[in-house]
Amino acid sequence: MKSQVEKNGIVTLETQTAERLSESPLWNDDLRPTRREEHHWTTWNFAAMWISMCLCIPAYALAGGMISLGMNWWQAVMTVLLGNLIVLIPILLNAHAGTKFGIPYPVYARLWFGSKGAHIPALARALIAAGWFGINCWIGTTAIDGLLQAVYRGWWDVPGHTVIVFLLFWGLNVFVAYRGPESIKNLMKFSAPLLMAASLGLFIWAVTAAGGLGPMLSAPSKFDSAGEFLVVFFPSLMGCIAFWSTMALNIPDFCRYAKSQRAQVVGQSLSLPTAMGAFSFLAIAVTSATVVVFGEALWDPVAIITRFPAPVILLGAVVITISSLTINVGANVVAPARAIENLWPKRITFAMGAVITGLLGMAIQPWYIMENFGNYIFGWLGTYGALLGPIDGIAIADYWLVRKRRLALAELYQNEGRYHYRGGINWNSVIALIIGVAVPALGWLIPSLSILWDNALLVGMVTAVVVYTGLMRNHETLVSPVEYRSMTQMEDEPSLVSTANVSQ
Repeated sequence: MKSQVEKNGIVTLETQTAERLSESPLWNDDLRPTRREEHHWTTWNFAAMWISMCLCIPAYALAGGMISLGMNWWQAVMTVLLGNLIVLIPILLNAHAGTKFGIPYPVYARLWFGSKGAHIPALARALIAAGWFGINCWIGTTAIDGLLQAVYRGWWDVPGHTVIVFLLFWGLNVFVAYRGPESIKNLMKFSAPLLMAASLGLFIWAVTAAGGLGPMLSAPSKFDSAGEFLVVFFPSLMGCIAFWSTMALNIPDFCRYAKSQRAQVVGQSLSLPTAMGAFSFLAIAVTSATVVVFGEALWDPVAIITRFPAPVILLGAVVITISSLTINVGANVVAPARAIENLWPKRITFAMGAVITGLLGMAIQPWYIMENFGNYIFGWLGTYGALLGPIDGIAIADYWLVRKRRLALAELYQNEGRYHYRGGINWNSVIALIIGVAVPALGWLIPSLSILWDNALLVGMVTAVVVYTGLMRNHETLVSPVEYRSMTQMEDEPSLVSTANVSQ
């Protein structure tokens, strides 16, 4: 009997197979493959997701940081745009697997690391996401705290005012995440148009107050030669790529609900680079306008909003709260929550994983880390990019070059299936990861090879692709075209068995 059904490029489990696998220790209701009717995210859902996540204070500061390093406005915007066009490639490549087979990131990782080894890339992604969760909670806290002070001058005298705001905002983040990915989709559908309108309103104010775009964008580059520019350009470019490299790994968590490959490809391709490029231009233009209007460069949007009347400040507080909440829940909760529940699928749910993520985010004490925001952003992005680049490379090489998009879906949920490997770990992945991290690390240890570390994410990714593809050539776990046809009921074939999805 065939175990899986492929229709319009979407693969689901056959009814009896799904019922049998539901007893597996590797299966729970959050980690199982999506059913046919659950593939309902449209192009707009994906566009709204990226627009909502791009319109955030960290993205605003990322562009501003490049100006502070000496770039002019168009150099900074082009760096951001190029970085996001590059990171879009691994995002779309990994999204294909999530869309076609309906699997979340921790299950996808079983494919290339094994049923036990999958905890390595899943927890690596989870720890970074939990760190970002705490950081974004703190960014939102300081923004809201400052805006409350601007409205109510006695707020600073309230004992523990910052702690109060942090706990309330942290609780709101955890509550939304606790309700699951569907609540995240609904939040993004609402927040995207609101954030677009607010950003456009801020830009219109800046142009009007500064007397046009000319005075806003007149600051020249501080670099006297191409060499001086490149010294700043490459680390900045890697920072832009690393900014979304976490999402490049766990994008299957979202794309497993895609209505079609076209929906996720078009939605993401149109929204990510466009939203980041446009928002970066807005951030740079508005900041430049503050020099004309206020006599000083205000990189923090909160500092700008506090100069307005109380009604505008209150509206700004709402917008910043929604912005911080959207990116935090969308980008920094789903991956760690899935990774945590994957440790014990029969006992830990997504909701429990979300709560644990929130506690980890608080445990890193982001208020200490964020004392030096600029150095932290670039140091943090560059360092974890060196780790995630090779993992991204392994995932892409496995699905596209090694397996050529052919999977035995049911065996991802079997303890002794082909993707269990030996002892639950695919040691070829471990070797590729170690080499992928070691090669760019040479640039950190040897000054003459510093270009390797400056481009650690891409160097590690390419290295891992080459090593992993070579090690996995003709591996025993591969599914041949003939075998894939034998286990898959294709849409244009009549079926003698029920192909409905399990409805439990």
